[in-house]
Amino acid sequence: MTVCVKQLNGRLPVAQIVLIRALISIGLTSVGLRLASVSPWGQQRRLLIARGFLGSVALLCFFEAIARLPLASATVLQYTYPTFTALAALLLLGEQLRRRIGFAVLLGWIGITLVVQPEWLTGGATSLPLLAVLCGVAGALFTALAYVCVRRLSGSEHPLVIILYFPMISVPLTLPWVLQQGVWPSGSDWVWLLGVGLFTQLGQIWVTEGLGSLPAARATSINYVQVVFAAGWGWLWFSETIDLWQICGGALVLTATLISLSARN
Repeated sequence: MTVCVKQLNGRLPVAQIVLIRALISIGLTSVGLRLASVSPWGQQRRLLIARGFLGSVALLCFFEAIARLPLASATVLQYTYPTFTALAALLLLGEQLRRRIGFAVLLGWIGITLVVQPEWLTGGATSLPLLAVLCGVAGALFTALAYVCVRRLSGSEHPLVIILYFPMISVPLTLPWVLQQGVWPSGSDWVWLLGVGLFTQLGQIWVTEGLGSLPAARATSINYVQVVFAAGWGWLWFSETIDLWQICGGALVLTATLISLSARN
């Protein structure tokens, strides 16, 4: 998904990418709800709307960071959210932060830092655009809050209902921007937009299912592994270098994921 967004960098506004992604998601989710014979409106509508708003803002921030930063840097900022999720789940849901999961979160934090450490260790973080960095951190924070909402909703709502409210809020949130700044996509842009829609839809399904069956801290710490994939895609598609720091960071990320998977509820 991040590769698709990066490919559209500079050609389409971020709000337009989020809007088209939302329209694709609404279509796919509506079909799934009809096949499952589930009402789309849900029971805890205020919390569903809050989840949709938080997720939409998080996606806007994350896509903006991808557009303005190297892929690995944008992704590493986004994937600080498991730490925020663990803390939010502790404060808002009363979930206990078990030592093994806490250690996995800490190890993952160190690992994702090392993935982009060639810049940060040498003081290169100051060379990154401050606004883009803040967008990345804000995206992580809003993602964490959205996932805590998903965790609370999972006890009473069908996963597809939770997923549906995300794009339903994204459309009215982004449409005014697109009407003012929108650009008609070219032929190849439609392929990348379809990729954004499909891959984010699959990601939402898997994350929602995971948060329904696992504690929030454990479910999100598993996602650290995506940072390693981002570094790899950045190398393959955008000629971003991978050095010893990133390899060491990737090893820590994978270790954190294995610890998280081995932990019992």
